Amino acid sequence: VQVRESGGGLVQPGGSLRLSCAASGFSFRIYSGSWYRQAPGKDRDLVAHIIKADSSTNYADSVKGRFTISMDNDKNTVDLQMNSLKPEDTAVYYCTINTNVGLRWGQGTQVTVSS
Repeated sequence: VQVRESGGGLVQPGGSLRLSCAASGFSFRIYSGSWYRQAPGKDRDLVAHIIKADSSTNYADSVKGRFTISMDNDKNTVDLQMNSLKPEDTAVYYCTINTNVGLRWGQGTQVTVSS
């Protein structure tokens, strides 16, 4: 199973971006998906998590009300809609997908919030 992120880039404060994470491979089942982020010199932190079985979600306090995680079961994708972006949201964003063959990480996508 491979995981690939897309959708990062440069955005002004207050703007929006949508990150997408696609899982591909043979004969796998997705249990959950998450987005993490890592700013320079800081730890990699969990941003949002979604469970496929019941679509339940949880978010870091710093992004609640601004970010929304979603899963498309037909396309095997996990998206992160980011609104009202702040400079402190600048980081490399990583997707992880938990499957029946193990946890898979994407390569990361840069998000920069700056005027």
